[in-house]
Amino acid sequence: MDGVGKYAWNIVKVSPLPEVNVQNELKDSNAEIVVNLLPSGATKASQWYAEQALAAGCAFINATPIFIASDAAWAARFEEAELPLVGDDLIDQVGATTLHKTLLKLLSNSGVCITETYELDVGGGTESLNTLERTRDVKRNVKTESVETALPYKAAVVAGSTDYVDFLQNKRDSYFWIKGFYFCKVPMRIDLKLSTVDAPNAGSALFDVIRAVKIALNRKMRGVILPISAYSFKHPLKRMPIETAEKMFWDFIKGEA
Repeated sequence: MDGVGKYAWNIVKVSPLPEVNVQNELKDSNAEIVVNLLPSGATKASQWYAEQALAAGCAFINATPIFIASDAAWAARFEEAELPLVGDDLIDQVGATTLHKTLLKLLSNSGVCITETYELDVGGGTESLNTLERTRDVKRNVKTESVETALPYKAAVVAGSTDYVDFLQNKRDSYFWIKGFYFCKVPMRIDLKLSTVDAPNAGSALFDVIRAVKIALNRKMRGVILPISAYSFKHPLKRMPIETAEKMFWDFIKGEA
C-alpha cells in the first residue's frame, strides 16, 4: 500500500515476513481496539486498517491526520457497526498546537488583539521526513484550522511542519511568533522556541485515549465519540474551544455526558 513514502524508503525497512489475515488475527487475539499509528500520508493503508477494525468488531483510534473520524461516511459506518471511532491527528502531551492555542487564548482573554501569528516545526524524525513528500499541506491545514479556534475573531494564522533536518534525529524544534496590540493600540510581539523529543511525546495522551475508548466500549457507545475526539485530536468531527472540549471530556469520563 502507501505506508512508506519515497523519502523514508531507505530508513524504514518493509518486513519480509509473509502477510497475515489481519481480521482473523484481531478476532483470534480478542482485540477490542485498533490504534492507527501509520505514517502521515498513508491514506490507503489507514483506510484499509479501519476496514479491518470494522470487520473484526474493534473500536478504531486514528492518531494520524488522515480523515477518518472526521469523515461523515466513516462515522456512519462505525455508527452502523455499533463501534466507537475517535480521531483525527492525536495531540501530543507537550504539543506545539496546544501551546500555541493556549498562548493565543490567554492573550485574547487579557484583551490583547492578535493580528498575525505562526508556528513552524523543524524535525529530524521519519515523520518530519515523510511530511516533506506527502502531507505538508494537509498537516498545515489541520494545525492552522485547530489554532484558529483559540481566537474569537479572524486573524492571520499559519501553523504546520516545514522542514526535515537529519542531525536533529528524533528531536523537534517548534517556533512561535505572535504579533498584536494591547491598550491604546500599543504593539507587542512574542518570539518563542519549544524543543521536544518526538517519540515519547504522544505516549501519555494515547494512553488516556485508549482508556477513554475502553469506557466507550463498556457503555456500548457507537460512532464518533466527540468528547474524546474534540479533547485529544487536532481534527475532530466538530471543533470547539479548548475549555469546552476539556469539560466535555471530563463529563464523559464521569458519565455525565
